[in-house]
Amino acid sequence: MNALTENLPAPCHTDADCRLLEELRLRPEIFTVVGEVQGSELARQAQLRKAFPDDQVRLALLIHDLRLRAAAKFMRADRMWFDRVGFEQCTAEPVARHKASRFPRETPVWDLCCGIGGDALALAAEHPVIAVDKLPAAMWRTQANAEVYGVADRIQLFLNDIESCEIPTDGFVHFDPDRRGGQTTRANRLEDYQPGLEFLQQLTLRCRGGAIKVGPASNFGGKFPNAEIELISLHGECKEATVWFGELAGPQPCRATVLPSGETLTGHPLSVVVPITPLGAYVYDPDPAVVRAGMIDLCAERVGLTRLDAAEEYLTSDALETSPFVTPFRVIAELPNNDRALRHCLRAHSAGKYEIKCRHVRLDVEKLRRQLPEEGSAAVTLMLARLAGKTRWIVAERV
Repeated sequence: MNALTENLPAPCHTDADCRLLEELRLRPEIFTVVGEVQGSELARQAQLRKAFPDDQVRLALLIHDLRLRAAAKFMRADRMWFDRVGFEQCTAEPVARHKASRFPRETPVWDLCCGIGGDALALAAEHPVIAVDKLPAAMWRTQANAEVYGVADRIQLFLNDIESCEIPTDGFVHFDPDRRGGQTTRANRLEDYQPGLEFLQQLTLRCRGGAIKVGPASNFGGKFPNAEIELISLHGECKEATVWFGELAGPQPCRATVLPSGETLTGHPLSVVVPITPLGAYVYDPDPAVVRAGMIDLCAERVGLTRLDAAEEYLTSDALETSPFVTPFRVIAELPNNDRALRHCLRAHSAGKYEIKCRHVRLDVEKLRRQLPEEGSAAVTLMLARLAGKTRWIVAERV
């Protein structure tokens, strides 16, 4: 690799989990059979146990099911190696590639808490990578997945506890801390990550530059004053917040990036205030990355839109504007928050298929859905929102 990594100890692949994974890799026919058996989980296990050991059957079924689910994350998911926690926490391939593109090419990157190797694979396409994790099975999966993607020669494995890992001060890092901390649900407080907030903050001061992956719903605001926080969405879902620090931090404190288009918006959320106007011919739902980054006004200014209310994210215009940052809807009607008026309008427009949106007004969506007319066939979008301080219904259709 280079002088940074020549003295690193080799990882140990001799524990029980690694041995079982290696047994499965040497028996690829088990996955062919797993894909063919039918029935319930118990029925599938019973059929497979006739030909394979019990521990191999259970693990093969889990990996097979995770590979099917991972098809939405990775192009080569059908050959990759996952565990449940690693799959749930790993970065989707398009997001990982976007982040990797911000590191200087051919500069070594330390990928801390590499898990199943999702970020390491993308980084290795253009950088030598030192993948670090304290779990031997994580090292095994990263190695195996790197072979699937043809980048194994670009990744060196380093079995070590992150908190005792000595990272060169002139190195770049990518860090995906454990967001569960041994719990069954994800933590939303950075203080509950493993390692916690203090370690994350110190890391931004120790290294030349890098990125820390945190949950988009986490309390990252104000925790990294000299960093750039990038909210990244993929196909309309906000996937992560990335804390860029050191040489990799941009000049502005906030960024919203929309994938797969790659469009990005930077700035300070309080630098722009767009006017509040009445509802126009079109209403727009901003991308979740824009919303979570607090960049509604910056987005509105860039696209040429105005706000409907200071507390609502929905935007409006009289002429249709298009942008990856917003989803446009043509307004059919604006109504008071009155169930009778709403049902009358929907019948008049032969509505029968509904998309219901509500952010800041309490609404029992399922109760409302049961009360809506179903005899029509037209698809409409219902938005319950505050317009200039008053709760109103917006009936619209996707453009």
